[in-house]
Amino acid sequence: MTRALMLMSETPLIDGHNDLPWQLRKQFNNELNKVDLNTLNTTHTNIPKIKKGRLGAQFWSAYVPCDTQYKDAVRQTLEQIDVVHRMCQKYPNDFMFATTSQDIMDAFAMNKTASLIGVEGGHSIDSSLGTLRTMYHLGVRYLTLTHSCNTPWADNWRVDTGSEPSQHDGLSPFGKQLIVEMNRLGMLIDLAHVTEKVMNQVLDMSKAPVIFSHSSAYSICKHKRNVPDDVLRRVKEKRGIVMVNFYNDYVTCSKTATLSDVADHFEHIKKVAGAEIVGFGGDYDGVTRLPEGLEDVSKVPSLVAELLRRGWTNEEVKNALGNNLLRVLREVEEVSGTLQGTLSPDDVPIPYDEVKTPCRTSYGYTISGAAHSFSTLALLLTLALQALMALPAL
Repeated sequence: MTRALMLMSETPLIDGHNDLPWQLRKQFNNELNKVDLNTLNTTHTNIPKIKKGRLGAQFWSAYVPCDTQYKDAVRQTLEQIDVVHRMCQKYPNDFMFATTSQDIMDAFAMNKTASLIGVEGGHSIDSSLGTLRTMYHLGVRYLTLTHSCNTPWADNWRVDTGSEPSQHDGLSPFGKQLIVEMNRLGMLIDLAHVTEKVMNQVLDMSKAPVIFSHSSAYSICKHKRNVPDDVLRRVKEKRGIVMVNFYNDYVTCSKTATLSDVADHFEHIKKVAGAEIVGFGGDYDGVTRLPEGLEDVSKVPSLVAELLRRGWTNEEVKNALGNNLLRVLREVEEVSGTLQGTLSPDDVPIPYDEVKTPCRTSYGYTISGAAHSFSTLALLLTLALQALMALPAL
C-alpha cells in the first residue's frame, strides 16, 4: 500500500464517472444548504472518503433519467450542472472547478479535487447543437451519446440485447453532425452506453480520441454495457481510454464481485490493448452493488495496490491513474484548436419531423422540417449540375 500511495501522490487519480450530483437531487432536491459533504453518510462519496481515496480529479455526472426525454431534460440537466458549480463554491478548500488538462494539474498541486462535468445521455441536449454548445460553455467536457434509451439520432446499448429496436442503424445523419461538432468544440465523446455499431461509427469518424467513461471488458463479463476486444483494439488505435466500471453486474455479470474481479478487467484491457488505454470509472453513487473491497471511493488505493501486486510497473499504474486521461484531454484540446481554425459552429438543425412531438414547437422551421430538406435538395441539384457541366460536348 505504501508504494500505491506514493504513486497516487505523484499522479492524480482521475475517475471518469461519479453520480453524487444525482444523489444530491434524489436525497435533497439539490438543496445543498441542507447537506454537509463532510458528514454525509448515505452515499459512496463524501469529502473524508475522497481524501482517503486520494481522488485527484472527478468527472461528476450531470445525469437525468430517460423519462425526461421530450419533456424537461434540458432544464433538469442544467440544474445538475449548477449543483456541481455550487458544490465547488461551497467547499473551495476541497474542490476546484476544472475544464482542462492544465486545470487538473493545478488542482492537484493545491491538494484539491479537480471537478469536471460529464453529461450522461444525449437526451439531455434535446437534439440541439446550440444546447450542446451552451453546456460546453457552462463547463461540460464530455457527453455520453446515449443513456439506456435511444435518442432521435443514436441507438443505445439495449438495442444489442434485442430488448429495444434499432431506430437509426447506429447514428442518424444528425448524430454524425454532432460528432463533428463535438470534435470542433473540444468535448470528449463518451461511448459508454451505445451500441457496438455506434462505437464503430464514431471510431471511424472522430478526429480526436474517444472515451468510455464507465465501462468494463466484455470478454470478462458478457454484458452489452461492456467493451468487446475488437473495439478495445480500435480505442488503442484512436489513442482513447476505457475507464473501468466497478458495478458488480458489469464486473462479474452477477450480484457479487470482489476487488480482484475488478483488477481482472484492468488486466484484460492491458493484455488486449495496452496499459495506455485503461483508467478508473467507478460509477460510485450511480450503482446499487459494489465489489467487496471497493465499497466506496475511499477504497480505490487498495485496487492500485492490487495492480502493483500483479506486477504492473510504476509507469503503467501512473498511466491508469491519470496520465492516460490527461493525454486524451490534451489531444482533444489540440484537435479542437485545429478545427476551430477551419470550421464554423454547425447551425443546421435536426429535421423537425425527427423530433416532432406535441410538446415541441416548430419556430424557425419551414413547414415542419422542410427547410432542412430544401437545403439538401439544393445541394444535390448543385452537384448534379456540376456533373452535367463536366460532361464532354456531344
